[in-house]
Amino acid sequence: MSTTQSERLRELLEPLVASQGLDLEEIAVDAVGRKRVLRVVVDSDTGADLDRIAEASRVLSAKLDESDAMGDAEYTLEVGTPGAERSLTEHRHYVRATDRLVRFQLHDGGELVARVLAVDEDGLDLEVPGVKGRKTTTRRLAFGDIDKARVQVEFNRKDTANTKNNDTTEDEEA
Repeated sequence: MSTTQSERLRELLEPLVASQGLDLEEIAVDAVGRKRVLRVVVDSDTGADLDRIAEASRVLSAKLDESDAMGDAEYTLEVGTPGAERSLTEHRHYVRATDRLVRFQLHDGGELVARVLAVDEDGLDLEVPGVKGRKTTTRRLAFGDIDKARVQVEFNRKDTANTKNNDTTEDEEA
């Protein structure tokens, strides 16, 4: 039997989130003045767009209204995604971060920034960017060596999968 409010909420809401094709990543209840805010973070392998989040919010709100999980006090429900710079804590998070740049804090105190190339049950294959003219290298990193990991936002990365050959001129198109 669960004892904390977060555990009870997780038991109540997780099946509903799963029925929407989403994973329940996090639940937090925070006091904001006299009110409380219930924050629910959801995600999926294919991402969670605004329509999916809105539908999940409606389903969760209806279930919370018919239960006494939040008690009688006023609260606000906020449903969202982990965001661009998410922390990686579960195996599925690392899989979803494939081809993304990640900053790793290692158990030995070191730090590494690398692109995730592949993920298996034991760890990650990484592409480590070259520094000061050095070539890019690959590295294997075991999950046991990772203390923390967080996806990094890249503003100037070229998307090689979607680039087209734009060598034609206006005269050639006419």
